Amino acid sequence: MPGRPPRLTRRGEFLAAARAGRKAGRPGLALQALPRPGEPLRCGFTATKKIGNAVIRNRCKRRLREAARLLLAEYPPGWDLVLIARDATPTRPWDKLLGDLRGALRQAGVPEPGAAPGAAPRGAEAGVPAPAPASEVRPGGARSGGAKVPAPGPSAGAARAPTREPDAKAPRPGAPPAPAEPG
Repeated sequence: MPGRPPRLTRRGEFLAAARAGRKAGRPGLALQALPRPGEPLRCGFTATKKIGNAVIRNRCKRRLREAARLLLAEYPPGWDLVLIARDATPTRPWDKLLGDLRGALRQAGVPEPGAAPGAAPRGAEAGVPAPAPASEVRPGGARSGGAKVPAPGPSAGAARAPTREPDAKAPRPGAPPAPAEPG
């Protein structure tokens, strides 16, 4: 049974990972990974108040700690990792939460267990580009300038269903009720 990885405990350590680390997001968690060659792999866990009350936040942190304990025992040293709980963390199925952590580690460029030190992350040899350094990642994580691509809609030549005129007596949403008719 793997032991727990050393912990980040000081605010400055969390801020350094947030400022200069590589970031990766998944539905169950967000990850900040700061390379620190020659140092042991260390983890920090956080859950903001927007996640829920203290009971929910503590449940999130317990789940993230256990996932880190199980997965990170085999990972190579030289990283400071901050795992941040998201809204889905307390209810995400366990296997999916573990998959989220694996995927976030891969996206952040943390070498997988058994990889040679300094080796490219899995997928790099297959032509997949390596993650961008933190200085190249724009706010929101978009590398392409943050422009959103519109969802594909009906083609311009597609027939539209006829629109129906609203009933004269139907109140519009949010309007005050009509006065009662005398009678």
